Amino acid sequence: MKKFTTFLLGFMFAVTLAQAPANYYDGTAGLTGATLKTKLSQIITAGAIDKGYDGLYTGYPTTDRDHYYENDGSVLDMYSENPTGTDPYNYQHGVKKCGNYSVEGDCYNREHIVPQSFFNSASPMVSDIHFIRPTDGKVNGMRSNYPFGVVSNPAFTSKNGTKVGPCTSPGYSGSVGEPIDEFKGDVARMVFYFVTRYESRLSGFSTGNMLGGSAFPGLQPWERDVLLTWATQDPVSPTEIERNNASFVFQKNRNPFIDHPEWIQTIWGTQVIDTQAPSTPANLALVSTSTASANLSWTASTDNIGVTYYKIFVDGVFHSNSPSNTATVSGLNQGTTYNFYVNAVDAAGNISPQSNTVSGTTLIDTQAPTEATNLAVTSVGTNSIAIQWNAGTDNIEVAGYNIFVNGALYGSTTSTSTNVANLDPNTAYSIYVVTKDAAGNVSPQSNTVTATTLAVGLNCGDENFDSIPASSSTYSTYNWTSNGVSYTSEDSRTDQTITGKAITIRNGFLTALSVPNGLGDLTVTTGLKFSGTAGTLKIFVNDVDTGKTIPYSATVTTTTVSGINISGVVEIRLQNSSTTNRVAIDDMKWTCYTLAAVNESGIDKNSLSIYPNPVRNGELNVNGQNLKEIATAQIFDFTGKLVQSIAQPFKTSGKIALKNLPKGMYILKAGSQTAKFIIQ
Repeated sequence: MKKFTTFLLGFMFAVTLAQAPANYYDGTAGLTGATLKTKLSQIITAGAIDKGYDGLYTGYPTTDRDHYYENDGSVLDMYSENPTGTDPYNYQHGVKKCGNYSVEGDCYNREHIVPQSFFNSASPMVSDIHFIRPTDGKVNGMRSNYPFGVVSNPAFTSKNGTKVGPCTSPGYSGSVGEPIDEFKGDVARMVFYFVTRYESRLSGFSTGNMLGGSAFPGLQPWERDVLLTWATQDPVSPTEIERNNASFVFQKNRNPFIDHPEWIQTIWGTQVIDTQAPSTPANLALVSTSTASANLSWTASTDNIGVTYYKIFVDGVFHSNSPSNTATVSGLNQGTTYNFYVNAVDAAGNISPQSNTVSGTTLIDTQAPTEATNLAVTSVGTNSIAIQWNAGTDNIEVAGYNIFVNGALYGSTTSTSTNVANLDPNTAYSIYVVTKDAAGNVSPQSNTVTATTLAVGLNCGDENFDSIPASSSTYSTYNWTSNGVSYTSEDSRTDQTITGKAITIRNGFLTALSVPNGLGDLTVTTGLKFSGTAGTLKIFVNDVDTGKTIPYSATVTTTTVSGINISGVVEIRLQNSSTTNRVAIDDMKWTCYTLAAVNESGIDKNSLSIYPNPVRNGELNVNGQNLKEIATAQIFDFTGKLVQSIAQPFKTSGKIALKNLPKGMYILKAGSQTAKFIIQ
């Protein structure tokens, strides 16, 4: 949130900082268009110092420190900054830098506003601080190497409103990134800087549907028009001026379009401001209704430049956008009359008059679906039973299936298969399925199947790598399936052996995806190939570091890691973080999850069960013996440190609220009972 709010203060700040060194722009007077662009390229290239890619992190504390919004000295990240409210999260310089992330707020890294894939990460472009900003790793990853444009139906929206999705800017329909309004001008001026400084190299770069293939204009026409508009809509801010000055100290060159924003129009022209609204959508009609939706169609609007999307209104309230002249309006109540109209919108945000209004009533459904058929057990673990069935049918639409275990409702799914988890080992269960529709009508029950979970200690899976892709010495990403489990390996080769074919990882990982029945113990055979030193592979489960490792050396070694013990469908990842050691992996196998396998840090054997596990909502659901009689529950991290204590934890329910514990593995001790769980 901005702390400096007065115009006078902002103006004085800008005037103070906006001064370029005397004579820096000598020789530009009277120049326009391509001639001015080339002169500026010469000026900002001469004397520029390349501090290297790693050097960016040393520059950011001076170039990208928040002195304007919260004024707290945190990393100024355009993907998390909320200009009008509280930021969703903050980063401190030098803390939580990364290359790996799962969600927003995990870490920050270096984003090339012009993607480095366009120029093959070559110098000096790869380390030019003028267009490389510190940003949230997750949002940076979602933006990928897309150009910038206007998004109307985002596939991803960050916590501060940054969007990624199909482009609605005229001239391009691929995926683009769209920053919030506060930083659109910043992005535009960084891109204009790039195509100016490196104009002589553009012909050798990939365009990425963004750059031009020649020195002038240096951009795809559609991208140029977007950036011209953004540069006008979002003028130079004090933060940009401060950054430009700090970048000059760091790198010894400047962004001329921050010092002289008027040069953007002098070089590339003035973007035509579109003030003409599209025509009124005509002939809006209700095509059909269901119990929960309505299908609409209309005659497309026209526009002097182009219609980008349509806004759908239900009973006078905005409902959704549509990129075409048809739409399905969902989330309606059955047996209810609704009024609909639409507006057309162009790329400039001009909105047409509203269409005609149509009314329609959703259907009332009283007919029950047919029962699911051929219910069958597909696999059995120590704590789970996987089932599948043939779909039921309905006069309107099947909404899902209720799963019953031993006559009690276990849960629901929209699929025709599921994994019934958190069961006891070596125990018989009966299971049936009931089909349901959106109106709440339910079918007769399916056939009933019975199955007995496996006893503790049985093997759940194994991989001998005989199914990996054909022998290759090329380091790449490989994918294969073996024994019903999908695998992927990054920065790996397939031409080495141990007991047979093996996968060799350099600076990457081996991942077993969607492994059923959980993970108890893990056994892996490893061997160091070619050269290097002994080390360890980290073990991640569900993208969380277990704190356990697999050793490797020049001597072939088989290692069993006991007591990992995570339930449910899991993802197992072995990661080699060495950039030089090449580690062959063979004969990987694991046992199923078991409720009775944990004895960590002197804690008694486990007879509790926690679900779901991993925990994602900050709340433990616990099953166990005589819970209401337990006076105290304690939670330990994997160093043995007590991190939370709860008196009378199960007095009113079988749930424990967690106190903002970070991601990782923990042990719950309740009386004499214990259980291991993971927080994601």
